[in-house]
Amino acid sequence: MSKKLRTEPQIKDPDDFYARLIDLHEGLNSVESNSLNCKLILLMANHIGDRETLDEVLNVVRKYRP
Repeated sequence: MSKKLRTEPQIKDPDDFYARLIDLHEGLNSVESNSLNCKLILLMANHIGDRETLDEVLNVVRKYRP
């Protein structure tokens, strides 16, 4: 399916990470929460850095658009 995108689990203790991610949004309204998500996405995309991989991410996520 993918040349570079790893879709198998890579995060140690994913439930703890998810809980921390949800906690990060506590007390934010929807605009603030969306802004935080954008910042997270851009920071993680910058960390990945590889445009081919990032394009693969966009193509995979595009399938889930409502």
